[in-house]
Order: sequence, then C-alpha cells, then structure tokens
Amino acid sequence: MPASLVHLVRHGEVHNPDGILYGRIPGYHLSELGHEMAAAAAKQLAGHPVTAVFASPLQRAQESAQPWADAFDLDIVTDERLIEPNNKFEGKKFEFGPQVLTRPQSWPWILNPFKPSWGEPFASVADRMLAIIEHAHSSVDEGEVVLVSHQMPIVMVQRFLSGRKLYHDPRKRRCSLSSITTLALRDPAEAGPRFIEVDYQDPAADLLARSIDFGAV
Repeated sequence: MPASLVHLVRHGEVHNPDGILYGRIPGYHLSELGHEMAAAAAKQLAGHPVTAVFASPLQRAQESAQPWADAFDLDIVTDERLIEPNNKFEGKKFEFGPQVLTRPQSWPWILNPFKPSWGEPFASVADRMLAIIEHAHSSVDEGEVVLVSHQMPIVMVQRFLSGRKLYHDPRKRRCSLSSITTLALRDPAEAGPRFIEVDYQDPAADLLARSIDFGAV
C-alpha cells in the first residue's frame, strides 16, 4: 500500500540581507529564523508515520528538510522536480505589481503574464510537481511522505488540484514560510485529479512577524 498522505512543505526564511530575488542562485541558505521555522514544521507532524523525505536540491530546501530527516531518522532524497522555477529576474531587486510598468527594460519579459514569459511556464511547474508527488506517494509501502519545495511550485499544485487557473497574483499566494500543504488520494468514485488537498497548516505563523525575507517569485 502506498503513502496515506503527501505533505508539501515550503522552506524556511532565507538569509537575504540585500533583498534580491535569488531563485536558483546557489549559496542562499536559511537564516537563524529560517532554521527555527524548519524545526517548527517538523515538530508539527511529530508522531506521524513519516517514512520518506524528499527535497529540492537548493540549499534552503535541503536545510529545511534536515529537521524532518533527523526527527524521523531518514535520509533526504534529492529530486530536481521540486526545484524553484527559473526566472529572468534572478539576482535583481524586484516586486511584481503595477510598478513593473515603470521599468522598460523588463517589458520584454512580462509580455505574457499568463505563461509567464519571465520564466518556466506555470504548466511545466505543475506537471513536474505532480510527477514527483506521484513518485513519492508510490515510493513507500506505508506511512506518509514529506516533500520540501518552494512557494511557487507548491502553489501550482494547490491551484491545479482545486481546478483554479494556474495564472495568479504572486502577492496573494497562500503558502507561508515552512507551511505544510497535505494531499491525499481522491475517492476514485469522484471526478477530478488523483490527489486532493486535505489540510493546510502554518506551524511557523508565530515567527513570521520577525521575518524580513519572503522570497516569493
């Protein structure tokens, strides 16, 4: 029997004193607060039968997965499908919104926000995330699996499974630092995707007020 639940966990706060969009740039690690957040997430599911931990290869995700590995005595399985999408604003200070129109140099990159034209297509992100979810779910004989990823990939899963359009306002995402989005298999008698969201938890909520980096792209 495969996993009973799949938990999608966002990484904790990143040390980013310059406030840039770091995307896939190497070397961006968790802040001290980020480590607290990651520990809070793992503690949230203490007592659950977690039998596998997967993580994006990026440092912040690996560090966020470590408390899970420690708590459940598991090795971290690194999978590229959980990685942050690439985007043309990496390494820059940038905020999505009307202010984009005041930067002519960015106009060629924002011609199609429905795709989006500045990075990996939304549909591509959703497809690879659904593939790793399916793989992780069937990789164990029992228990629950944890997948540590990034905000945009997790939001793509949330929106796809709920039947919403993948295009969205990045400022209105429901996927806080170290949040846990839990999926289960849908009843085969019901129409829709194989998985359904059954829970959303925000174990680092009390720590967010101290956060200065939210890392959304």
